[in-house]
Amino acid sequence: MKWKISSCIMVLMLVGGVAWGNDDIMSQAQMTFKPVPAKPPVLKNNPATPQKIELGKMLFFEPRLSSSNLISCNTCHNVGLGGVDIQETSTGHGWQKGPRNAPTVLNSVYNLAQFWDGRAEDLAAQAKGPVQASVEMHNTPERVVETLKSIPGYLPLFTKAFPRDKDPITFDNMAKAIEVFEATLITPDSRFDSYLKGNRKALAAKEREGLKLFMAKGCSVCHNGINIGGAGYFTFGVKENPAANVRPTEDLGRFKVTNTAADKYVFKSPSLRNIELTPPYFHSGKVWKLSDAVKIMGTAQIGISINEDETDKLVAFLLTLNGKQPKVVYPIMPPNSDSTPKPLL
Repeated sequence: MKWKISSCIMVLMLVGGVAWGNDDIMSQAQMTFKPVPAKPPVLKNNPATPQKIELGKMLFFEPRLSSSNLISCNTCHNVGLGGVDIQETSTGHGWQKGPRNAPTVLNSVYNLAQFWDGRAEDLAAQAKGPVQASVEMHNTPERVVETLKSIPGYLPLFTKAFPRDKDPITFDNMAKAIEVFEATLITPDSRFDSYLKGNRKALAAKEREGLKLFMAKGCSVCHNGINIGGAGYFTFGVKENPAANVRPTEDLGRFKVTNTAADKYVFKSPSLRNIELTPPYFHSGKVWKLSDAVKIMGTAQIGISINEDETDKLVAFLLTLNGKQPKVVYPIMPPNSDSTPKPLL
């Protein structure tokens, strides 16, 4: 569900003082959250096939999509590190630092849109962005296609993945292949998912108390659904502006996409799935401790001070969101030919 900012504030006011009994915690959670499905969703207008998924995996790890031949999608969204790069902001072409923290690629298929500001409507659109960004992979669609066509081993792979296309190696097809692979990067079977499916013993008492606080204090207004986030846009600083290093004043968030004054400092709520694995936190990447992030969200979004005991319980709950990590066999890419463009440094 896509929430408007005003709706978020209204619901926070309504639920802020609600306290549920232990018998109600599970039923409230089941109405608010959903477990990660065992299988990836079917993508609209981009059906998955084994051949397309395999090509997408190769392209996800393919550094020759960057002009330097050094940077791949996996560089910033490392599937062995929770889908992130464990940096404040990612390092791109020429050792430039990007403006925002890299969000996890895991379960990103369940977000309503991609990037912190939602400027990409789906994973295919997202895949095109970093390739062309000067601070990231610093390439062009034309050079990407030239490179892929110059590598003999890619033509049969694209042909199998896109059998109806007379000229299958295109920038759009590159993005579509990456999209279907990224859609497989889901993390089901967390302990919290087991709890949502009816296993009351999946969470310890302290973790259930944390879940209760998470819902009662209003955290679940912005962090709900399958991804426990990623389903709406919200002002970062509903009640109180965070410190300038946590919310840099020059980053106006979604305002740069919509040019609407109400969207200043508005961002897509991040998924909290596997949150233990994805520090540092927030779009600035300035907060490294999960407990500190919890306290900041209390003051900035809800207008309350979360004490140490509550923080401890909330963090305990958040640690139950780690799911089964995808196992990805690193692909062997086909070799260059004499006509493959040389790297630009």
